[in-house]
Amino acid sequence: MIKKIAYLLFFTILAASCTMNKSDKTNDKTDNDSLQSFGEMYMLVGTYTSNEGSKGIYLYKFDTDTGTSDSLSMVEVANPSYLVISPDEKFVYSVGENGPEESYAHSFSFDKGNNRLTLLNSQLTHGSSPAYITLDAKGNNVITANYGGGSISQFNVNRDGTLSPLTNLFQFTGSGRDSTRQQKPHLHSVRYSPDGMYLFATDLGTDKIYRYKSVHSVFEGQPALLQSDTAVFMTPAGTGPRHFDFHPNGLYFYLLGELSGEVIVYDYNMGDLQQKQIILADTVGARGSADIHVSPNGRFLYASNRLEADGIAIFKIDSQDGTLTKVGYQSTAKHPRNFAITPNGKFLLVAGRDDNVIQVYSIDKETGLLTDTHQDIVINKPVCIKFTKLN
Repeated sequence: MIKKIAYLLFFTILAASCTMNKSDKTNDKTDNDSLQSFGEMYMLVGTYTSNEGSKGIYLYKFDTDTGTSDSLSMVEVANPSYLVISPDEKFVYSVGENGPEESYAHSFSFDKGNNRLTLLNSQLTHGSSPAYITLDAKGNNVITANYGGGSISQFNVNRDGTLSPLTNLFQFTGSGRDSTRQQKPHLHSVRYSPDGMYLFATDLGTDKIYRYKSVHSVFEGQPALLQSDTAVFMTPAGTGPRHFDFHPNGLYFYLLGELSGEVIVYDYNMGDLQQKQIILADTVGARGSADIHVSPNGRFLYASNRLEADGIAIFKIDSQDGTLTKVGYQSTAKHPRNFAITPNGKFLLVAGRDDNVIQVYSIDKETGLLTDTHQDIVINKPVCIKFTKLN
């Protein structure tokens, strides 16, 4: 009899664990991850260099436990306004956000032993003003979003980390409701889904989100994206899709509209997006919303606004359905075009482009609210912040 009761108890517990809500299981994991200590990390900063005193990409050491930093080195390159680090952390890739004949994707070796980046080679994007750059999960292909060119550029990554000449150019057409900002396509960001199966691209100029199926085994010259497996998701007219982020549990997709100042919440499932909520991040109608990130523990979402009332809108994420509730607003330095959250979720760093400073804010783990630590990093025209391990 005792043995029978023990078996029944075992299978009852097993059944309960198997029926546990998927998002609860994932949120438990992300909460535990957020408690890890990452200690000192490298911080890479991309800047605008045109007549502003900055010279390229700057490398720092940043302590994710204390919020302090030390300057290490710099590599010269024109307008490296967005960066991405290779999966093995041996290489860094940046855009060169310039005019039609001078827009590049750049590759750099990353020598951690000597705290130094070295330019390896540069390739023309054949689309002006690239504003975003990403890599596939294996580090085999670099993709840029070309704002001025209204296009996406693909480059193969060679074994030595250098970039091949342009492999494929995806050119877009169309316009949007705003006769000033949406006269033509303006591709603003490109990112792979968490499972690496799809690449999403936002077009500020036509209010569209494009989705491409990713090709996992790419040979030289072969497209990294399947144009035969493409989906287009329309956003409300005048949204101006800019940046987006996925929830750590992979179930939700958050889009920030530069023109509307709204965050649009979607359910995400195997490449499909289903809109479920729209909520304002910019309540003054400045039409300059910029960057968006979910905290590593999946509990909070942050969105930056520029041009008026510059700052960060703070939202709490519902653990059951991913919807948002606004809980605060933090004023910041001027023009927070980009910000980054440390992997341990302890600090949020704001790149205040027009005040020539990176501000370091501590994150309240219970409320998500921000407090200025006054550990500013003075740097000319910072516009992109990335973290990676020291070793």
